[in-house]
Amino acid sequence: MTTNTIMLNNGVDMPALGLGVYQTPPEVTAESVAEALRVGYRHIDTAAVYGNEREVGAGIRSSGLDRAEVFVETKVWISDYGTDATLHAFDKSAAKLGVGRIDLLILHQPLSGEFDRTIDAYRALEKLLAEGKVRAIGVSNFMTEHLKRLLSAISVPPAVNQIELHPYFQQRDVQKLDNQNEILTQAWSPIGGITAYSGAEKHTFDDPTLLKIAAQHGKTAAQVMLRWHLQEGRSAIPKSTKPERIAENFDVFDFDLTLEQIAAIDSLDTGDRGGPDPDSITIETYGREIPEA
Repeated sequence: MTTNTIMLNNGVDMPALGLGVYQTPPEVTAESVAEALRVGYRHIDTAAVYGNEREVGAGIRSSGLDRAEVFVETKVWISDYGTDATLHAFDKSAAKLGVGRIDLLILHQPLSGEFDRTIDAYRALEKLLAEGKVRAIGVSNFMTEHLKRLLSAISVPPAVNQIELHPYFQQRDVQKLDNQNEILTQAWSPIGGITAYSGAEKHTFDDPTLLKIAAQHGKTAAQVMLRWHLQEGRSAIPKSTKPERIAENFDVFDFDLTLEQIAAIDSLDTGDRGGPDPDSITIETYGREIPEA
């Protein structure tokens, strides 16, 4: 049976399943985080650009759990790339979260048109790691070409690469390169929620293959997808603000998919991305000021 902990490439243990708070309004974030921690989650994923880091911190404090029991992951936005700017981005996020140290700090996008700034930002993460201000560092939405460029220029390989990954978009080339470099692949939109609002004709929640497997285990399609991620060795960060869904998404440690079921899910890949192409992310179109604490 798969456990809820994965050891990162620098020896840090991270809960494999976390609560994501992308697009979670600040006014409900603290309550959602506290509920997730009550259910059993010990990993919360947020980002500076989400605008709810302060509420994530409040939810953790209201849970009554010791700070050391909760793994906090956040991301530096592209507007704060560059050595000094990224170092200050840590200060802003840590202050909003109300923590002295961040467990996992990652770059949110590769900013491929200004990759020198990306490299400078990552080197700032390396400095924060060396100073003990973060426990692990990583990246998000880095494709194979971005990873290769980064790895050739830095000293500490990312511990995590967070990418869009669900049964309809599996990015096997990125996963392969991650594995070759002992980088943990972490899935955002792990149950394909993005397929429900990206204009796609098919939605993972209604997929006959997933529903059939779910029925065989007395589970939901969402639970099957999360189990698939865990059994294939990935981290997943499903999001929800509904208590029943938060609990459902965590209830995935009491069953195992068969090899045949995993193969059936693997075969659902369409290669169709739901989110934006990382190469389309530029300061001109997506830049925004991240406010001070």
